[in-house]
Formats: sequence, C-alpha cells, structure tokens
Amino acid sequence: MLTQVAEGVLVHQSEFVQSNAVVVQGGSGVLLVDPGLTGAELECLADDLAGLGQPVVAAFSTHPDWDHVLWHPRLGEAPRYATALGAATMRDQLADPATKVRIAEHLPPEIHGQVPMDLLGLLIGLPDGTTELPWDGPVVRIVEHRGHAPGHAALWIEDRGVLVAGDMLSDVLVPMLDTDDDADPVEDYLAGLRLLDAVAGVAAVVVPGHGSVGGAGQVRERIDQDRAYVQALRDGEEPDDPRIGPSAQDGWDWVVGVHEWQVQQLRDRSGARPSSA
Repeated sequence: MLTQVAEGVLVHQSEFVQSNAVVVQGGSGVLLVDPGLTGAELECLADDLAGLGQPVVAAFSTHPDWDHVLWHPRLGEAPRYATALGAATMRDQLADPATKVRIAEHLPPEIHGQVPMDLLGLLIGLPDGTTELPWDGPVVRIVEHRGHAPGHAALWIEDRGVLVAGDMLSDVLVPMLDTDDDADPVEDYLAGLRLLDAVAGVAAVVVPGHGSVGGAGQVRERIDQDRAYVQALRDGEEPDDPRIGPSAQDGWDWVVGVHEWQVQQLRDRSGARPSSA
C-alpha cells in the first residue's frame, strides 16, 4: 500500500526490515527509488502505481546493496539510475556469475525464495559529479558520499521538503559503516552526515531506507543520533543509543549483533587487540 508523506511523494513499506520504496510523482510519470522487496510486494507496488495511472519513467538506486537494486518486469523499462560509483560497484559484483546465487542462498528465512533476482542491479551510472536527477518531475538533488556503501546517495526533493536518506537516519537501525571497502569508514560516515546537515533545518520529511518516516524536526534528531553513535565508535566508547538498548523496538534485537560485529571490525582495522571482557 502506498502512503502519502508529502505532496506528490508516497512510500511503500515492505514487511521485512521495514524497507521503504519511494514514489515521486512527476509530469509524465513517477520516479521510483529503491523498490522492494519480495515478488509479492513488488507486484503490489506495480498495482498501486497502475491505480495512480502513472508509469515509472525513472528510477534511482541509493546504493549497491541487494535490497536497494531490485526490480520487477511489471515496473517497466525505465532507466534505473545510480551514482557512477554505485553503478560500477554493482557491475563489478554482477561480473561474478555466482553473485546472485550467493545473495539468494543467504536471504533470511522470512523471505528466502521470495525475492526476484533476474533484474537485480541493472543500473545506469550517472556521470561523476551529477547533482541533479535527469527527469521531468520536481528537482531531485543527489547528495553523494561514501558513508554507508560505495556511491551511496541521499536524494533531496526541495520543493516537497523530503529527504530520501538511503541507509541512513533510521529509527531502528544503527549506522552501518562501510568497513569492507572504505579506507576511513568512521570519518567518511561523519562527512556524509555533515552533507545532510545542510537540509536538516528545512526538511519536513525524512524517509530512511529502513524504519519509520520522520516528520519535521526529526531530521536533525536523527542526524544527531547517528553522529553520536559513530563518534562513540571512533572514541572506543559504548554508544548510549536506544536502537541497541533495552528500549529497542520489538523484533529488532538482532541490531545488537550488528553493532557488536561492527565494533569488532573497527578494532581489527585499527590493529587493536580485542578485549577479553
């Protein structure tokens, strides 16, 4: 089901990890951002768009993680854009014919066998430095950084006051740093948050890749919360963060494991000896 979050901007949320697909209405059709997740949900999304009477005329992938590069034949053949680095990273992954098999085999039990893989990751890289999405709808600014994944980008729809944050600014997931590819994952994440600071005071809505949509004032709160978490990791401190504390939302206790793994990854990268505690 599509839910309107601002004028001409709607969100379709998947049951699994509250994944958010974003629909932006334009002149001749819609922009579709990060559609997902299961085949049935993508069919539902296609039905909803058909009900609007507007085809998909452009799409955007915020970053090259499997759950943000999905597609379905019923969504049509619109260009599926990404940043140059995001598309190149996806292309490199797909050069290995075993990539889709590995993704399918390691899907969580709740969605195993339900995620369509045929059209996964077929992205068009925009030229390096592109700051505006090429389409005939409201101006969509591309805010690229390396905080979460290579070529990760948020989208700022200024006329609608909507920040589409990709895998950042979630109320249920802690910041997940790119510890695999990034030379300085902590500082790059903080740099990405500084870029989002520029719109924090004027954004009326924030849509994270996973979690609930935030209203006016919550953009700043979520940036500050993410920054405090990352700075705690940088300083070797335990974050005081409700997403990994006793007040974490039901069903999200596994985020504690993500946090602990991330702490260990940063220790290993720094050469620090893991604590025996």
